[in-house]
Amino acid sequence: MESEEKIFHDWLLMYLKQKLSREYTEVLTNFNKENKFEGMYPDLILNNYGMTVGVVVVETDSTITAESAKRWKQLSGKGVKLIVMVPERAKQKVMGLLWDEGIAGSVALGGYELKVNMP
Repeated sequence: MESEEKIFHDWLLMYLKQKLSREYTEVLTNFNKENKFEGMYPDLILNNYGMTVGVVVVETDSTITAESAKRWKQLSGKGVKLIVMVPERAKQKVMGLLWDEGIAGSVALGGYELKVNMP
């Protein structure tokens, strides 16, 4: 991941953590693989009252690959909700990867885009 993408990725993790903290009792981040879930390190781990109920993976343009899709498949088999966040413009490509891995029906796909409006 390029440094500009890494900065945006990490900012988005903090934004999502703040937003999701209203719905979950604990949201753990993985900036440096400090929080493990079932032997893996998703970007966010969503807990309610001590039980993990979901995980979130944030992808950028350069990290949307077939290898990433294999990792999503592993995470989707862990018995919790998997949310994959991708750039809005890449959703169609990602949906194809999800279908290729056979997990399109079991993964929640979210999108993001940065929008700046100047006067």
